[in-house]
Amino acid sequence: MAFRGGTILILAVMALLEIQICTSELTRADFPKGFVFGTASSAFQFEGAVKEDGRGPSVWDTFSHSFGKVTDFSNADVAVDQYHRFEEDIQLMKDLGTDAYRFSISWTRIFPNGTGAINQAGIDHYNKLINALLAKGIEPYVTLYHWDLPQALHDKYKGWLSNEIIKDFATYAETCFEKFGDRVKHWITFNEPHTFTIQGYDVGLQAPGRCSILLHLFCKEGDSSTEPYIVAHNVLRTHGAVADIYRKKYKKTQGGSLGIAFDVIWYEPEKNTKEDIDAAQRAQDFQLGWFLDPLMFGDYPRSMKSRVGSRLPNFTQSEAALIKGSLDFVGINHYTTFYARNNSTNIIVRALHDVTADSGTVTLPFNGTKVIAERANSIWLYIVPQSMRTLMNYIKLKYGNPPVFITENGMDDPNSPFISLKDALKDEKRIRYYSGYLSNLSASIRDDGCNVKGYFAWSLLDNWEWVAGYSSRFGLYFVDYKDNLKRYPKQSVQWFKNFLKPTK
Repeated sequence: MAFRGGTILILAVMALLEIQICTSELTRADFPKGFVFGTASSAFQFEGAVKEDGRGPSVWDTFSHSFGKVTDFSNADVAVDQYHRFEEDIQLMKDLGTDAYRFSISWTRIFPNGTGAINQAGIDHYNKLINALLAKGIEPYVTLYHWDLPQALHDKYKGWLSNEIIKDFATYAETCFEKFGDRVKHWITFNEPHTFTIQGYDVGLQAPGRCSILLHLFCKEGDSSTEPYIVAHNVLRTHGAVADIYRKKYKKTQGGSLGIAFDVIWYEPEKNTKEDIDAAQRAQDFQLGWFLDPLMFGDYPRSMKSRVGSRLPNFTQSEAALIKGSLDFVGINHYTTFYARNNSTNIIVRALHDVTADSGTVTLPFNGTKVIAERANSIWLYIVPQSMRTLMNYIKLKYGNPPVFITENGMDDPNSPFISLKDALKDEKRIRYYSGYLSNLSASIRDDGCNVKGYFAWSLLDNWEWVAGYSSRFGLYFVDYKDNLKRYPKQSVQWFKNFLKPTK
């Protein structure tokens, strides 16, 4: 039975950190029969071809072409050109031994203006992609929204800030169910709603770049104290509407399932005090709980309701009923772990009057001068494998052990002109990362009874990593951006091939 506990949950799962997991000789046999292994991607980061076959612009096209928004001044007009090279990439998946591929559909390839007439060329492209995957025995897991909001809808009514988007997104989703649902059996409505809510409407670091931090010195428009909560509310209401359509009209005949992929940093209390333990729980409430509590329990976490007050929208009784229980599975994008501490004195942070200030926490990957673990390339990504097991147990304990897919997990290396191709393919750290996280995932299933059904590595290829541009390499395959985007297997490819070999 699921329950809405507080600090006792943190204490319960913290005890698991004392258990050390051996990471040697990990094989597919360490996971249940039928467990799904795949790689993940998104349309905007992989496809390119942004002006081909009738595709309309998204907010990320606009944002990435705005000066100073991307660290290496690049854009995703070409990305890694999977739009044209998907057959080559599917063969790489087949060679790797994966069972599935998680990709997203670009809303503006189906409806160039977000609504109106269907663009048949977009339908044709995704039909070809889905059919090519199935021909190689690779199951499609399809994300409907991976951040690429049609620019036309942002211009028309500010996108996720308006109730109007519920109807337009539902029309787009239903079109995808109609056109692809005979072959697609796993749908993800939203990728990381917490990320695009905070980054796009609170701190303004990602599209559409709205915030009110420092009296609009950083962003031209926005309200960090209210807009993130409005956006999140509309996302949840939209998912509820889409899930209702799918269950009433398509689920019985198509036999599919519907979930959301949530971004989840695990938070460790900085000190073993009640204040920091409670702070770690609040940090999780304002991250995962913000979205998953309404979907499981019908309302926002108590800590959010008490701390945000009237700025937090309310669900009507009918909305709560529609949203509660609308997930068939829970997707988890988990990469790293931070410390959390209670914030009672940091006047500067509190004065921002945004989501971070509302949570009353400070979350950082270091405690004083002590770094939590070895770092990857990204400044936010630290390698703490045991937290995969802790997080799975947290979800089991708090939410009643729902079916879970790890929809993203991985680490990046730098894209440096001073690193030779030969050396760039030697990614021992990535192998250690995957071995550690997968070992702990296996233990959570085998020893703890966590209901995990599949795992998707981020990512198959190096790709365009949002505001990091091409400076960050997450791929199992190296993409040579200077030589026609040629793909080269890193050492981690061979590790995955050995790991995924069928067992007798």
